[in-house]
Amino acid sequence: MTQTEIDEKYMRRCLQLAANGLLTTRPNPMVGAVIVAGDRIIGEGYHIRRGEGHAEVNAFASVSAKDEPLLKDATIYVSLEPCAHYGKTPPCADLIVAKGVRRVVVGCIDPFAQVQGRGIEKIRNAGIEVTTGVLERECRWLNRRFFTFHQQHRPYIILKWAQTADGFLDDHGRAAAISTPYTQMLVHQCRAECDAILVGRITEEREHPRLTVRCWDGPSPVKMVLSHSHDMEAVIAECRERNLQSLMVEGGRRTLLSLMEAGLYDEIRVETGTLVVGDGTPAPPVPAAARLVSRQSIDGHLMERWMI
Repeated sequence: MTQTEIDEKYMRRCLQLAANGLLTTRPNPMVGAVIVAGDRIIGEGYHIRRGEGHAEVNAFASVSAKDEPLLKDATIYVSLEPCAHYGKTPPCADLIVAKGVRRVVVGCIDPFAQVQGRGIEKIRNAGIEVTTGVLERECRWLNRRFFTFHQQHRPYIILKWAQTADGFLDDHGRAAAISTPYTQMLVHQCRAECDAILVGRITEEREHPRLTVRCWDGPSPVKMVLSHSHDMEAVIAECRERNLQSLMVEGGRRTLLSLMEAGLYDEIRVETGTLVVGDGTPAPPVPAAARLVSRQSIDGHLMERWMI
């Protein structure tokens, strides 16, 4: 096995660990860390909860007393660049230097302004070998909400709608129960993974949707309503101010189309049910620029996911 293959093997483990923090680390990124001596993992950890120990701290804490002497020849793998600033916890770059490992392998650079290469620089200046960019695409994808928020200064935006088999959002202008109990559960799972949720004024006035996570375990997103007095610019500004890094949009046709036309979306999720209504509000067309990344049948419904 080549060194590249070895590095990718352990970085995949970092990603597996990191994903455990999906619902608990926000607005911090998900991070996993693995410490390897020889061909054996002697420590591993992930960022479990905002305000608590980072992945590197937890990984070093898991190393047994008998394995401590191995650290001087060990490699620590981290899916995101170790922090170099004081936040709620001390800098992880300082901890890595203090532990005296031989090598550090990083998945991707942290886009947060107070890090952005400073962690790697500090570790290299201490004479420790650093390798970067291992499974970088996968590491960035895991924290796509975090990266979008810090690099584009707006939340990661998911447009979501359910449509009838004949392509309508409702039944002759009246709300229609398109989702099944199971697909509704999946929608609530997606809601739990988002910081905020947006509907248009008309949807709010007609349906008064709760937009909670009743059918899933997790935090309900912050509810927002798009209107003339609270337009998309105001919504994005509020998200920035409140550190809401992801926004799910479950609005009507007008709201969805306005965001597509403005290019304000990163992902589109469409559920096509089996109900036929004959007439109603037409579902918006998926933009030609979007690419289909998954299509599957769940509970008899077609579930599609598109990315820009």
